[in-house]
Amino acid sequence: MRIAIATDAWYPQPNGVVRVLSSVITRLRARGHQVLVISPDLFANAIPCPTYPELPITLWPRARARELLATFDAEAIHIATEGPIGAAARDFCLRFGRPFTTAYHTKFPEYLAARTRLPARWFHAAMRRFHAASSGVMVPSSAVHAELASYGYRNLRLWSHGVDSDSFVPGPKTYLDADSLPRPIFLYVGRVTIDKNLSAFLDLDLPGSKVVVGSGPARKNLVRRYPSALFRIAGEAELPSYYNAADVFVFPSRTDTFGLVMLEALACGVPVAAFPVTGPGDVIGDSQAGRLDEDLRAAALGALTISPEVCRARALELSWDRVVDQFLGYLVPIRQG
Repeated sequence: MRIAIATDAWYPQPNGVVRVLSSVITRLRARGHQVLVISPDLFANAIPCPTYPELPITLWPRARARELLATFDAEAIHIATEGPIGAAARDFCLRFGRPFTTAYHTKFPEYLAARTRLPARWFHAAMRRFHAASSGVMVPSSAVHAELASYGYRNLRLWSHGVDSDSFVPGPKTYLDADSLPRPIFLYVGRVTIDKNLSAFLDLDLPGSKVVVGSGPARKNLVRRYPSALFRIAGEAELPSYYNAADVFVFPSRTDTFGLVMLEALACGVPVAAFPVTGPGDVIGDSQAGRLDEDLRAAALGALTISPEVCRARALELSWDRVVDQFLGYLVPIRQG
């Protein structure tokens, strides 16, 4: 099958959406599907986002997106993000009568509400209109499914995420030994942005050390505010080593739709501490592989008692092959649409 995937998030952006899409696309191609990724690197007029320079914003992408889609002659079209490229692909599909699916990866309404102090429901209204014509809106968890349904979204499809359990495996805890960090080591990996609520983690009175691995517009300010924490930027190849060096993975976000990094930590045998909200609730489930508590300190300390075996077992329940099967099942073939 020829599958076109339109996304505003793609390499070299270091975020969960890119990791999800690349994992799915790699496995689609391995199964013999032809995949066209319509991403910012195919456009000459992409500029850095003013408040988030690592995120490119593509200007006037409609003509180029139309050319790419028409030339590829896709048998199925999936729109992964709601940015300019996603909107251009949506415009093509509506203009030429092509069915398409979409995905809801990021809680942009809540993120924008936090930045503007305007009600999230205002932004949900715009997001709901974007997804309204979709043949299926893929959402990463049952909690997000219920939340979006309460806002009036239709055609929702539950599409969980997976983990590469061959790359993320339990290993030595020695990667940070050169930094002479006192244990236990509490780790966060991911984008360093305002919506990740990292101050809730860094403000905690915890024994041992705190480590933050990631980049983003909030990083410089947090480095200045929390000199006792260790901040690092890492490539994907280093991530398993960072996970394995930790004793607990702390995920302070209250707005993530899933949180793939938690699953990667679990695959390395590292327990998770988080708030009992959408994302962590679905990743941990009833597995006992983490501690969820409104008292994040209690969750972090409680997670120290969880065995690596319990964590690894939970991660192995979520495979990428199952995720790809779901994805293919939700696509709407154009010639039948």
